[in-house]
Amino acid sequence: MSTTMRKLAALASGILTMLAALPARAEEKSGAKEVAEEAFIYSFPMVMGYGIMYEYAVDTKSDQYKAPFNKIYNTERVYTPKDTPVITPNSDTPYSFLWADLRAEPLVLSVPEVEKGRYYSVMLADMYTCNYGYIGSRATGNGAGTYMIAGPNWKGETPEGVKKVFRCETEFSLAAYRTQLFNPGDIDNVKKVQAGYKVQTLSAFLNKDAPPAAPEIKWPKIDKKTAQSDPFAYLSFLLQFCPAVGPAAVEKPLRARFARIGIEAGKPFTLDRLTPEQKGELEMGVKDGYAKIKQKIATIGKDVNGWRAVSAFADRAFYKGDWTLRGAAAMAGIYGNDEVEAMYPLLSTDSEGNKPDCGKHNYTLPFPKGHLPPVNAFWSVTMYDGKTQLLIENPINRYLINSPMLPDLKMNDDGSLTLYVQKDSPGKDKESNWLPAPDGPIYLVMRLYWPKKEALDGEWKPPAVKQVAK
Repeated sequence: MSTTMRKLAALASGILTMLAALPARAEEKSGAKEVAEEAFIYSFPMVMGYGIMYEYAVDTKSDQYKAPFNKIYNTERVYTPKDTPVITPNSDTPYSFLWADLRAEPLVLSVPEVEKGRYYSVMLADMYTCNYGYIGSRATGNGAGTYMIAGPNWKGETPEGVKKVFRCETEFSLAAYRTQLFNPGDIDNVKKVQAGYKVQTLSAFLNKDAPPAAPEIKWPKIDKKTAQSDPFAYLSFLLQFCPAVGPAAVEKPLRARFARIGIEAGKPFTLDRLTPEQKGELEMGVKDGYAKIKQKIATIGKDVNGWRAVSAFADRAFYKGDWTLRGAAAMAGIYGNDEVEAMYPLLSTDSEGNKPDCGKHNYTLPFPKGHLPPVNAFWSVTMYDGKTQLLIENPINRYLINSPMLPDLKMNDDGSLTLYVQKDSPGKDKESNWLPAPDGPIYLVMRLYWPKKEALDGEWKPPAVKQVAK
């Protein structure tokens, strides 16, 4: 079947070409373009997140299905090119996933003691794709602990035995677990850590009767047909699980504007009664919204030696209502970490100012002596296809080079380190330092897990990627 990302691409293209009608009154025609643009930008990361949730936790026939809601799924391996729902996945830390349904009651998460020196994190993200909390090495330490996540309507006190309650603004949530793998032979140790990740409902934790179950949901699937015929129906569907209460109450005026073109929480999004002029306004609004998200990516962070350090993943307060930035973050690589948890320098241009393309050039990534990425945990450099942002097949099945590999890398005589970024092997004598690339545009991502102060304040700078003759 098609991957989630292809479905979402179809969704975007379907939106751009659709001329279906939207409910609006004639006197509101002049504002339809602006509302459509705003609604598209606002909904973009939410719909992308829903597509992933649908494949992972709803569609049991999907080849990417993981587990039902409120059950942890452990990926007992790192990601490879066969893993396609999430763009720019890391291949350093085997993932565990929990899609939480918080409508009936909170969930209690327990983590085991993790040995000193092994990084792990549990990132909590809501349906807006905002990160609202962390458990793990940086945030709570490597000791065992029990925590709780509660939805927007829950009222109660912190139960005895729970270290902290994390409040989610939406009724569904993602808990994304990352557990460091040191080398291929370390995978059994990772599995032992993963086996210690536990989840239970609050009633089970307290040994009390469970509350009434939440209503069944008819989940709309994402495919080309629905993308072309009903593009904003997803937002109407999702908003019913995103009540405008608490911090989200600031969105009430925004949602009132959406209602002008028929986007209302939990209500069917009817496609009729628009004039050709209104349809044209809608189409232009969506096109402009999509373009603005793409343009925003190019402005995130500062350009340093051809790298742009993306610092666009965080909580609601971070975005300050800039939904274009939130959309750009999702387009660049949905479900990224807060900067204090992980930094993501993305390669924008090579040392000559050109877009990197291994169909045209070979490259080196030279780290001077003493200037490897400064981290409390570990760093990596991962290769993706420049067209899809997915991991690539290659003859040595190597998708990244990271700091745990340093003992096996060949250092230069002066103590510096050179990585070879190219399509073909640089030769047996250099192959230990080879990061295989596609025959075409590349998307290179550096990751600094638990970055040190000198990385966060810009004192350390990623080195330029240099063109070399083929």
